[in-house]
Amino acid sequence: MRPHVEVIHEGDYVWHAAELTGGEGRASERRLSVDEEDGSSSLRVDFHTDWGRGPGVHHASTEFYVLEGSMTYGGRRIGQGGYVYAPKGVPTEAITFAEGTRILHYREYGDAGFDEGAGRWSDAREEVIVVDSAAMPWDAVPNPGPMPGLFIKYLHVDPVTGFYTRLVHAQEGWADHRLAHHPCYEEAYTVQGHMEYNFGTLDLGTYFFRPARVKHGHFTSMEGGATWLLRSDGELFNWYTQNEWVRWGGEALNYGPNSRWSQSTHDLGRGAHRRGDEDLKMLGASLAFSREQGSDDADYVPHGHGDDKSMLAVAKAMDIARLQGGHLWGADPATLEHSHERDDDHAHNWGAGRVWQPGEPIPAPIISSLPVRSRSRGRWDGDGM
Repeated sequence: MRPHVEVIHEGDYVWHAAELTGGEGRASERRLSVDEEDGSSSLRVDFHTDWGRGPGVHHASTEFYVLEGSMTYGGRRIGQGGYVYAPKGVPTEAITFAEGTRILHYREYGDAGFDEGAGRWSDAREEVIVVDSAAMPWDAVPNPGPMPGLFIKYLHVDPVTGFYTRLVHAQEGWADHRLAHHPCYEEAYTVQGHMEYNFGTLDLGTYFFRPARVKHGHFTSMEGGATWLLRSDGELFNWYTQNEWVRWGGEALNYGPNSRWSQSTHDLGRGAHRRGDEDLKMLGASLAFSREQGSDDADYVPHGHGDDKSMLAVAKAMDIARLQGGHLWGADPATLEHSHERDDDHAHNWGAGRVWQPGEPIPAPIISSLPVRSRSRGRWDGDGM
């Protein structure tokens, strides 16, 4: 499993010698996210010399995306925006990177192994994809949220698993006042622009890896918009929440100046909010647009303002327990999980993505209130958590 990273700048990571088996040349990598169980990795790689590798077979489904510089695959040279997808077990042609090139490099469902000159594995699927994304047109996202302004370039979609890699652009002024969760993981590296959201600031070089079902949102796309290379390990359905709250606290025994502490979204957000006036104006515009389309969304209220919903919920639960002799308030917990969450191969990992089909019960969000993140980019006031 991979840890929840949200949000951190690549400059907060140390450099390692790049793990690029079978190649000649020098390169370094920043390990943005690593799954120590199966070897899956998301990496930022810099090439200090020309680097090359001959034909062969990858042990993992492998992706290369050029941020700056150039790569040549099978004799075809591609500059910034160049993309290669090499499925696990499928023979690839020679690939080279020019000195000074900077890339994103992904390995999924396998390690860095590479067998030079090997033939196709018996269980291999798909074929190699080579794309010049800079030459592709932007398509409008069919369901961009409460207002238009999201655009997409599909780089790769697995027809069996639904795993897909794409470039996504939010134009300046696009906003979404809701929080969402998905049945799949979602990760992104910011390649352009500036966006604010509940976990912090997304600007050039920021990265997140978000396990399935973690709530996120309250998006505001700032001057110039924002663009990401974004990946998910399954089809991405949006399940929205409003009036959200979390309460978490305790009484300290031998630490801290006070005996009681709280991580309540209401307590953390109390006083001056971290979202700027322009942020709040944009979130209000998103709500207004949504209502014009017939939605009955509740008012957007920054955390720490208005009624404390966590305390109201506790009071309601106590009232119902007294009136109904201890009956549960709310949904049966079993209806808030994926049907195979406790008995499949990923039962140990609450945040694992699982295939979901329309009509099935919708799993509830899970809480990850203190993910790996940087103080320079991460938001620490509990907004949206």
